[in-house]
Amino acid sequence: MAIVLITGATSGFGEACAKKFAANSYDLIITGRRQERLQLLQQQLEQQHNIRVLPLCFDVRDEKAVTSTLNGIPEQWKAVDILINNAGLALGASGIDEGALSDWDTMIDTNVKGLLYVSRTVIPWLKTKGKGHIINLGSTAAKSVYAKGNIYCATKAAVDSISQAMRIDLLPYHIKVTAVHPGAAETEFAVVRFKGDTEKAENVYKGFKPLSGEDVADTIFYCATLPAHVCINDLVITCLQQANANYFHKE
Repeated sequence: MAIVLITGATSGFGEACAKKFAANSYDLIITGRRQERLQLLQQQLEQQHNIRVLPLCFDVRDEKAVTSTLNGIPEQWKAVDILINNAGLALGASGIDEGALSDWDTMIDTNVKGLLYVSRTVIPWLKTKGKGHIINLGSTAAKSVYAKGNIYCATKAAVDSISQAMRIDLLPYHIKVTAVHPGAAETEFAVVRFKGDTEKAENVYKGFKPLSGEDVADTIFYCATLPAHVCINDLVITCLQQANANYFHKE
């Protein structure tokens, strides 16, 4: 059976993707920064779905940890078919003149450089197979900048551009590249952005029904299971009450 590598699998879209692909009998490599959550997810998925799960605990911001950990896995696990570059976050909601430099560094290092580190390691494995699929998690923030979103929006715009570049450069190797851009989704995203302030996080979703992690995972699974000659290059997904990163109809 095919192998799916999912970064940031301990919560949100990544965890939902792990559950979706496991339920459809895919073997998984799951990565994240929280060892206990990784091990718990591994046990749950192996027991429920009779699949193999390889948990890898590292921070995608750490280039040495990324390359040494991934290159150090058993050769049979390097036969990856699908890479889901999910690890990412938003930190803070401040104007460009007030943003914390440490927040900027974390977003750039995770959302952009982390994606590149993982991709640079895994792409040679896909080229060896002569096929594969890379799915990069962007955001509606990549398409439409909103107030106080500055650096987060910039990092997701970078993901959009990187995905386009990947698509061009990897054409000769029959490797699909899909960028999936979700809108508002009720995961741990807002809690992380507001640094644990659950009241602020809950207010983000008042007045409308946002996407769930499962909604996005279902969409990613659809993209990943199309016929070999079909590739969805770029996909924006929002809830019914969201038009883009800026416009919502709240009731």
